[in-house]
Amino acid sequence: MATARVMAAATNATASCLLLKRPTPLSQQSHCKNLCFGNNSSQRLVLLSSRRLFSCNAIYNPGDFQIKEEGQPETLDYRVFFLDNSGKRLSPWHDIPLQLGDGVFNFVAEIPKESSAKMEVATDEQFTPIKQDTKKGKLRYYPYNINWNYGLLPQTWEDPSSANSEVEEAFGDNDPVDVVEIGEKRRKIGEILKVKPLAALAMIDEGELDWKIVAISLDDPRASLVHDVDDVEKHFPGTLTAIRNWFRDYKVPDGKPANKFGLGNKPTNKDYALKIIAETNESWAKLVKRSIPAGELSLV
Repeated sequence: MATARVMAAATNATASCLLLKRPTPLSQQSHCKNLCFGNNSSQRLVLLSSRRLFSCNAIYNPGDFQIKEEGQPETLDYRVFFLDNSGKRLSPWHDIPLQLGDGVFNFVAEIPKESSAKMEVATDEQFTPIKQDTKKGKLRYYPYNINWNYGLLPQTWEDPSSANSEVEEAFGDNDPVDVVEIGEKRRKIGEILKVKPLAALAMIDEGELDWKIVAISLDDPRASLVHDVDDVEKHFPGTLTAIRNWFRDYKVPDGKPANKFGLGNKPTNKDYALKIIAETNESWAKLVKRSIPAGELSLV
């Protein structure tokens, strides 16, 4: 019988907003009087106008989220579900708010640093739990450990029907936006962190655009030192190059070609990263509003 363990998840998110009706600049908090975790996607919708986010400034307390592990790690049945205090399942992709205001965002850790199991949100399963990726029925692993915490920005989506004119007309990879968190602490699967974006890399994986947002958790000792891409180079020398090279080459041991990068093979600055977050949040809003076909994606 599969084991189940419930653990409190350090978090800053307990609720998503009802439909908001006025745009809020990316750097400015908005407020939400009505909090909901409803499975109705229209209740979760965050509207956007060009480069502007609708979000909520919900009231959060540490421990209001729980994660429940079902099954044994590194098995096909292993899942990490997200629960509220009543035990109701929630989606880490749809129900955790993206924006916290003042350039701070929620980040959901999927893969702890210095590990190799390829964990991901199951976007095609109800409540989108975290699971280990598979190929031909076998669990997937990276050929070597990833050196940073890796996960996603909730309420974002890279639209596979939209070509990016700035990145070789590449189409989105049909997933939430990925984040590489460069802090010193090894995080747990399902941990939710407050992060600030610092840069972005435009990875092209087999023709699909797969953005990598480089960010740092606010509780990292060096977080106050880094505010943009140049600060990363100064205080984390060599890190951006190491991230690019890691994601460029990780498929090579399996006999696949190296991944490419757009935008001159260089990381963007913070403002460009924020633009990507806003655009992919808008794509997610269209998805949950069903303005775009969801295909096999779960909107619950």
